[in-house]
Amino acid sequence: MELIIIFGPIIFSFLVYYIFRSNPDSAKYTALGWFIILFIVAFNWLQQLPPDGGYLELGKYLPVPQFGFELTLKVDALSIAMLLLTALLLILVVFTSWEEKDQHIYIPLLVLFSGPIFGVFMTTNILWFFIFWELTLVPMLFLVGYWGAEERIYAAVKFFLYTHVFAMFMFVAFFMIFAQTGIWDFQQLAGKENLFKTPFLIWWLMFIGFAAKLPVVPFHTWLPDAHVQAPSSISVLLAGVLLKMGAYGLIRFTVQLMPETTRHFAVYMLAIGIITTLFAGFLAIYERHIKKMVAYSSISHMGMVVVAISTVTYDGLSASLYEMIGHALVISPLFLIAGWLHHKTHTWYMDEMGGIMKRAPFVSAIFILAGMAALGLPGTMGFVGELTITVSAVKAYGWWVAVVAIAGLISAGYIIWAVRRAIHGPESQLVAKTQFTISIPEQLALAMYGLLILYFGINPQPIFNLANQAFAIFGGN
Repeated sequence: MELIIIFGPIIFSFLVYYIFRSNPDSAKYTALGWFIILFIVAFNWLQQLPPDGGYLELGKYLPVPQFGFELTLKVDALSIAMLLLTALLLILVVFTSWEEKDQHIYIPLLVLFSGPIFGVFMTTNILWFFIFWELTLVPMLFLVGYWGAEERIYAAVKFFLYTHVFAMFMFVAFFMIFAQTGIWDFQQLAGKENLFKTPFLIWWLMFIGFAAKLPVVPFHTWLPDAHVQAPSSISVLLAGVLLKMGAYGLIRFTVQLMPETTRHFAVYMLAIGIITTLFAGFLAIYERHIKKMVAYSSISHMGMVVVAISTVTYDGLSASLYEMIGHALVISPLFLIAGWLHHKTHTWYMDEMGGIMKRAPFVSAIFILAGMAALGLPGTMGFVGELTITVSAVKAYGWWVAVVAIAGLISAGYIIWAVRRAIHGPESQLVAKTQFTISIPEQLALAMYGLLILYFGINPQPIFNLANQAFAIFGGN
């Protein structure tokens, strides 16, 4: 079953294309069924996890004995959290892509993407991890390059080259680890940091590779272009899944694999996280372009994740996992609605909108709810994430780190300003002549995002239970 989940989509995607190319509705329902199965399988693995926070063994495949190399598949609470999030977002992406053009190609690419992204979170072999990491770029290249906006080819190529080049830093680090230890499996490497002959070099190579994926300043320039040009549903996968690969890598490899080296460089991670949070937040305030504003907001919140990871504590890592999930569920509806508004009004600029609340009250309400979560309104996921990150950072570094809480004020600035210009205010002539129709599947997806933002904002314990299992070694109970 495990190999089918990872490699099956290669064949499955071609079957979906050839069988349903004249019946795109059947392709959508087939993909939806597959993604639901992935969610159920991941949830079943969650129930089987060892209570001590260890790994669930799924199997070993494709051995190459002369190199001590094989595809080892194991999952723990951290990887299962990412698998559940990925499957959920893929399900919702099908709903929000219901009326996308050329479904007979689009849907198979989504199915193809599901294989390597699950492989990233399921394998403990560092070389296979890199292989799956790279394979996720292929379907995303076509999804952005074909279905994107006016400058989609430029954005797709920039995204592909930028993330591929920086992945080479990670690739070199992995080979250095094998050369110095003779071990490919990072579970076997845990607690053996002393075997690394050049730990500082390995750490920085991995950090740069993962930081560019998050992304943090100064590696962030590929993301606004990719988000603006990508179709909105693909922006959901970019922000909700691909960026989380970077955060997952930081936790898994820099913190769990090399905790002492990470503590040595923690202050640099903290500085980068704070700079990213504040710098991207100020860029978001400056923006008139609604989707660029959301893109910079996304970068700012990922900076908060880096701040939390830099603490190398149970509290901080738990807060980072919560913020990773919260960021995906909060930023996704903002991207979707930004793209939907552009599709309806044919403008990206908020000052050319205005009065949308009167014409599209449901969409406007979800935009405001997600926006309030992004600025940290109590009762939403944003509040819990920002509060726990700030508290954990202050405990680790002292009261001066509370400066990161300024991010909430900056978020309030660009979110309230966006709501004032685009959602409320006098109805513009452009809005007055626009028909704001929205399909039922899109409404269902937006409603689901809204419910999840509120549910986990009021009851965050299910996510923190996962965190307790994932990071028990750092002091959880």
